[in-house]
Amino acid sequence: MLDVSQLDADEVRHILATAAYFREINSRPVKKVPTLKGRSVVLFFAEPSTRTKTSFDMAGKRLSADTFALGKSGSSLVKGETLKDTALTLQAMNPDGIVIRHSSSGAAQFLAERLDCSVINAGDGRHAHPTQALLDALTFSRQWKGDFAGKTVLILGDIAHSRVARSNVILLTKLGAKVRLCGPRTLMPPRPDTWPVEVFSDLGKACQGVDSVMCLRLQLERQHAGLLPDLREYARTFGLGARHMKDAAPGCCILHPGPINRGVEIDSDLADSAESLILEQVENGVAVRMALLFLYLTRKSPEASQAMSPSGMPE
Repeated sequence: MLDVSQLDADEVRHILATAAYFREINSRPVKKVPTLKGRSVVLFFAEPSTRTKTSFDMAGKRLSADTFALGKSGSSLVKGETLKDTALTLQAMNPDGIVIRHSSSGAAQFLAERLDCSVINAGDGRHAHPTQALLDALTFSRQWKGDFAGKTVLILGDIAHSRVARSNVILLTKLGAKVRLCGPRTLMPPRPDTWPVEVFSDLGKACQGVDSVMCLRLQLERQHAGLLPDLREYARTFGLGARHMKDAAPGCCILHPGPINRGVEIDSDLADSAESLILEQVENGVAVRMALLFLYLTRKSPEASQAMSPSGMPE
């Protein structure tokens, strides 16, 4: 699972339906199922992460898999070992799957081309974050009862450095939604006119009639100096506030992949409001990652995947 571009709309809906099943399991008093008992998953996170790493770890454990966490500081990468040699070392231990987050775009594909086990991309550079886009799609699907047609989503903020924005544009468009982008010109990608989106520089106009606003974190660690005058100016011009929601469509919901910089990307009161689905995104993240681990680690063939139920028993 390298990017949402490899999925067609029906495959996306199948993943979301499987995730909805696991979401129901996660609401039970006993949340563990024997689906992946005896399987092993390496969580190879060469970039800092709280939500994604924890939710993959929890997803694996709730499916009864053995999970092993490996960070850059705890691996031989800090000693100069190449990504290829690290991957081959992990492969020699015969894991059933590797979940990788890396600062280099294409790192997940690099591993997938060299390893025999399943590889799931948990974010690679500025390129892609497919599991985030899928959990966002599950959040939208629950809000809109599965109907994306005619819905408009505004993605707001640091588009240029955001793998979340790229994956969401692809996935939401694939499901029939319209996408708008808004942010400083210096934080827009090159040639946004080639994307299937509408681009706005005025936040007030961008919010008119939208069904959802997805705020993005300012990725200061990826930016070069001079892209922004200062955070106060950014917050004043592109920080989402209650005044912007007045022109949005009724029931407009707010998403944010986290972590949130309150008072910069979004007003604190709005982040905690009834319209905010930020914590539901976190809940859906566990369910989506359970679905992906199940689907990819049990998929020896299309027939085998269809014959196996999420409970681990043949249907």
